[in-house]
Amino acid sequence: MAELIVISYDSETQAEGAYEQIQALQNDLVVELAGLALVKVDQNGKTKVEYPGAAGNVGVGAVGGALFGMLIGLLFFVPVAGLLFGGLFGALFAGLDKTGIDAEFRDRVKSTVSAGKSAVVVYATKITEDKFAAALAPYQGTVVQTSLSAEEEAELIHDLGGAK
Repeated sequence: MAELIVISYDSETQAEGAYEQIQALQNDLVVELAGLALVKVDQNGKTKVEYPGAAGNVGVGAVGGALFGMLIGLLFFVPVAGLLFGGLFGALFAGLDKTGIDAEFRDRVKSTVSAGKSAVVVYATKITEDKFAAALAPYQGTVVQTSLSAEEEAELIHDLGGAK
């Protein structure tokens, strides 16, 4: 089962460093990525999403990439097309709710990754949690939401230095 992890950062610089580090971790086999995105929200609330380059390090097929792209869109944008295709998006949201990516998940991500903040979204098929957390700790991110179990999430939050 793939794991979805959203990590919020107070600055673009921190998020960019973590984003680059995650790509290096894939090369070191610490994480196997099905998707990776850097999300930046400017002071006006405008969202910009970056993905690894076309030749990128993320082994995502066309279908997987499209699904990951749609997931990013649903987490961070109001889908304008949803007004035209309400039934389609309704069915998609219903399907997401069954996977644990429900309205509460989406709301928590949107409220935490707000104006002036940035985030890294990781969709991993395999992850060595202790090495992943240790490598990202210097960037001082806060785990916003994850599909990891509550125990695994608490451990990752603690390891990333986001424990309050």
